[in-house]
Amino acid sequence: MKLIECHNLETAYAASLNRPILNNINLEIEQGEFVVLLGLNGAGKSTLLRSLVGLVPVAKGEIYINGLEMTAQTLPKIRRDVGMLFQGGGLIRQLSAIDNVLCGRLGLRTTKQTLFGFPKRDRILAQELLEQLGLKEQIYQKTSQLSGGQQQRVAIARALIQSPQILLADEPITGLDVVASQQVMQILAALNQEQGLTIITVLHDLGIAAEYAQRAIVLEAGQVVYDGNCDNLQAQFTQV
Repeated sequence: MKLIECHNLETAYAASLNRPILNNINLEIEQGEFVVLLGLNGAGKSTLLRSLVGLVPVAKGEIYINGLEMTAQTLPKIRRDVGMLFQGGGLIRQLSAIDNVLCGRLGLRTTKQTLFGFPKRDRILAQELLEQLGLKEQIYQKTSQLSGGQQQRVAIARALIQSPQILLADEPITGLDVVASQQVMQILAALNQEQGLTIITVLHDLGIAAEYAQRAIVLEAGQVVYDGNCDNLQAQFTQV
């Protein structure tokens, strides 16, 4: 099943690059795939990732998520099926881990429903997710007190609480040490393999990409220059 389709995708002209950031992107991603986006800085990786959740306006072309064309009208529905991990986590540092996770339910609740706090079932689910990700002792700690790896796991829990079909991760291991990076990637791999979650992530490390992802899409100057399996990536793209 084609979960994501991009047809002739092009973003606005960028004067600094003397070209559109994305330039005629065509790709399809099946349900349950683990895809890594690779390329040099400025290639368009993060722009492509963000376009899939409507965070980057598209000048030309179409995006379909789960068979639904992305428009201003359909975007709220599409976003309910897409979780997003931002570089650095994107957490509210003053809030506790569990409160950050509960923020992932805001798109599914009306203002009235959250006026007096989140329902008990939401809090139970948030707690269970944090425990599953090895953060039982940190549930009520402010995220500012957590390590980088712990913060990224909180961000993963926040994305998962909305029960997405697709998880987009923009450089989820940037700034983390080797151990924390492996922990985050192992969590993503487990979500893909055990729950069938479709994962698309931007990475810079070819070795990690080859170890965890099934498919690599390499961008150069806003265009796809490679789309295939992750075997021998380092030999093919030693400068990525």
